[in-house]
Amino acid sequence: MSISVKDLGIIKEQWSSPVGKLSIWNIGRFEEIGFKVSKLPISIRILLESVVRNYDGRVVKLEDIESLLKWDPKAQYPKEIPFIPARLILQDFTGVPLVADLAAMRDAVAKLGKDPKVINPLVPVDLVIDHSVQVDYFGVSDALRLNMELEFERNRERYVFLKWAQSTFSNFKVVPPGKGIIHQVNIEYLAKVVFVNQNNASAYPDTVLGTDSHTTMVSGIGVLGWGVGGIEAEAVMLGQPHYITIPQVVGVKLVGEPREGVTATDIVLNITEFLRKRNVVGKIVEYYGPGIKALPAWDRVTVSNMAPEYGATTGLFPVDELTLSYLRLTGRDEAHVKLVEDYLKHVGLFYTDDYEPVFSESYQFDLSEVEPVIAGPRNPDEKIPLKAAKATVSKLINEYANSRGGKRSSIVDLGDLKANLTDGAVAIAAITSCTNTSNPTVLIGAGLMAKKAVEKGLRTKPWVKTSLAPGSRVVTDYLTAAGLMPYLEALGFHVTGYGCTVCIGNTGPLPEPVAKAIRENDVYTVAVLSGNRNYEGRIHPLVKAAYLASPMLVVAYALAGRIDVDFDNEPLGYDPNGKPVYLRDIWPSISEVNSIIRSTVVPELFKRKYADVYKGDELWEGLKAPSGLLYQWDPSSTYIRRPPFFDNITPEPPPLKDIKGARILLLLGDKITTDHISPAGSIPLDSPAAKYLIERGVKPEEFNTYGARRGNHEVMVRGGFSNIKLKNFMVNKDGGYTIHWPDGKVMTVYEAAVQYQSEGVPLVIFAGKQYGSGSSRDWAAKATLLLGVKAVIAESFERIHRSNLVDMGVLPIQLPEGVSWRSLGLTGNEVVDVIGIEEGLEPRKRLKIRVTKPNGEVKEVEAIARLDNEVEVEYYKHGGILPYMLRRIALSDGR
Repeated sequence: MSISVKDLGIIKEQWSSPVGKLSIWNIGRFEEIGFKVSKLPISIRILLESVVRNYDGRVVKLEDIESLLKWDPKAQYPKEIPFIPARLILQDFTGVPLVADLAAMRDAVAKLGKDPKVINPLVPVDLVIDHSVQVDYFGVSDALRLNMELEFERNRERYVFLKWAQSTFSNFKVVPPGKGIIHQVNIEYLAKVVFVNQNNASAYPDTVLGTDSHTTMVSGIGVLGWGVGGIEAEAVMLGQPHYITIPQVVGVKLVGEPREGVTATDIVLNITEFLRKRNVVGKIVEYYGPGIKALPAWDRVTVSNMAPEYGATTGLFPVDELTLSYLRLTGRDEAHVKLVEDYLKHVGLFYTDDYEPVFSESYQFDLSEVEPVIAGPRNPDEKIPLKAAKATVSKLINEYANSRGGKRSSIVDLGDLKANLTDGAVAIAAITSCTNTSNPTVLIGAGLMAKKAVEKGLRTKPWVKTSLAPGSRVVTDYLTAAGLMPYLEALGFHVTGYGCTVCIGNTGPLPEPVAKAIRENDVYTVAVLSGNRNYEGRIHPLVKAAYLASPMLVVAYALAGRIDVDFDNEPLGYDPNGKPVYLRDIWPSISEVNSIIRSTVVPELFKRKYADVYKGDELWEGLKAPSGLLYQWDPSSTYIRRPPFFDNITPEPPPLKDIKGARILLLLGDKITTDHISPAGSIPLDSPAAKYLIERGVKPEEFNTYGARRGNHEVMVRGGFSNIKLKNFMVNKDGGYTIHWPDGKVMTVYEAAVQYQSEGVPLVIFAGKQYGSGSSRDWAAKATLLLGVKAVIAESFERIHRSNLVDMGVLPIQLPEGVSWRSLGLTGNEVVDVIGIEEGLEPRKRLKIRVTKPNGEVKEVEAIARLDNEVEVEYYKHGGILPYMLRRIALSDGR
């Protein structure tokens, strides 16, 4: 069965909504022409509505609609479809480069004699500044103020730039620092669930793409969303669709109810392990079944938040009555809540008890079998039952101790007292992350535990760095209203910032006496955090392991002071009478928690805090940002520089050319990730980036991170391919090193690239299988381009990074099955030609790779240009998506 344009006519309706007449696209009416839309998963129905609404016959075609109507749940390699989300959401680290590109596009448009106002986001964009606040100060009443002052001192240039962008771009809003974490702000305020477009008086499902992997959190309230890289987001911002492979959908039927003492954190850590074992990578997970009624919306968003940790594209809870209750609780207008309910019921997207679609795979998960857990020491899916935690972590500690000749301890001199720091000590205890601080059950629970602990005379151990970083200012309000903040503060859990902090490694320094004790005796210390990621080395370089736990257990471990504790049989401490106090003595019941939630977590809190969400504090309001359509770039800035992607752009793209006389920059193995390629983390003192900063008067203590300097391409390109774990087989030295030919000198990748560029020599990279796996990182592709790499030749590519290379004008070329750079006998000193480009390109064209060795021997192999569709061919012809969009918007009147 096929559809015609005429068939689409019945889908569009004029609907009398609670807020007036609106145009809608009722995909349920496809049933009238024989398509069983009611058997499709809701996530597929949402994608279907999007392609139907955006059908134009050119970008979105009838075959895209048919592919979703005929969705095959078992298909392994289905086609791609163009997806246009309702809106975008950015965090500041990833958002700054996007805004810089927009500003540079305006410069280029003005230089070409056109109106720079044509460069604007074409979909609504919200940027939330939450990624840079660091826990420098903790355990004191003014920790928040002091950390905020430092944040502005470190990031002033970025903030001035973003403030300018807020004033000059339409469709672009900035949530200033100190307002909350991007994903919690999203679920509590930004998310509409049903989006009403005032420009054309239409309504459709709210969908969102975000430049952060945990954008999936919003799927917990029925808003289909997931994370993408900066380049994909930039394309969508400029009106291009996001191309996605039609997903498989895994149904997870929830049954049962959580037991007393089980938290939302326990549920998500159990689900993470459960789904990791079932390989849901690249698939959408949908939760359904009677058990979802046992999970209020704040529990659901906790589960959806960690979709990247269990590998799914996203984890969707369809909208039901509990979703509507959450919208009301968080202060949404009643008329809008009614619109959400009526619209979703009208078009068949509202969850009902008889929901049993056809899934690609189906699993059952029993909530009643969930037990309290922690996860670690380095991955979120390494679940450890709490009752077995002591035995498990003790084994790890003993293994480490045996590897260095025995257990270690060290005396920590804290001035007024001395403490013995032993292997297994908890050095960091952080209530942090959007995953858990969006959930009042675990926050109120942590506050009640603190109250009971203080009343019994307990205190956190003096070597523990404690912090509380809520994802929303509402959290502080309801903890204060409940009378719990003073008790959290008595245990050192003062508010340190409203941002990601410890969860993304912005832990700040440990107190020097503690750091000194750890360094001197190599003490095995750990971090315990209520976050979503605990990858090795992520939280702090001085801790050997990091464990994910509920906020309540974070408090418990801070009291115990060590990770190797048996909470059932060992006390957290002793009361003033010498009586032992156990975890069970201070653990609150769910009825206690719910009683406080009912009286303190009320709509008025959300309405009050979000009434001024786009207005900053005195630090933000005091920033003097430039005005005008064009940004006044500061040539002395080391944070924000005009990107070079539009330098010397011409009205028409130059003719395609073969790649001739290229040198090999890197010979790489299998599974090179974007973490290997993209600059991230701290800036090493001996790196090209550090040299650049020092030459401009930046002191090492002011280096900040690559993430904070993503708006400066000069810093970022110097960090490309510099990861200490990168192995370039041209040199016997790990890290960002290579050989410059023909002189054979070993130097950094950046130094070699600069020398090759000065010599007019193009570059290629050879790699193995799954090149570019891992997270989508825009600077993995941008740095590749700026280093002068014209092509990456690999055995296979990860999908998103391959697409990003095309978007930046770098040609991905796939070697034929069974052929590798090793089988070709490459050592890195060869000259490479790529033939067949200039005669014309089409999707997946075969090109000739000619390799000439120093002795004159020539080898040739045919390989596939991984331009997978006509759109990608067009991007490559223009030198990437950015020049393509500039020419399309500014020089072709939008056609």
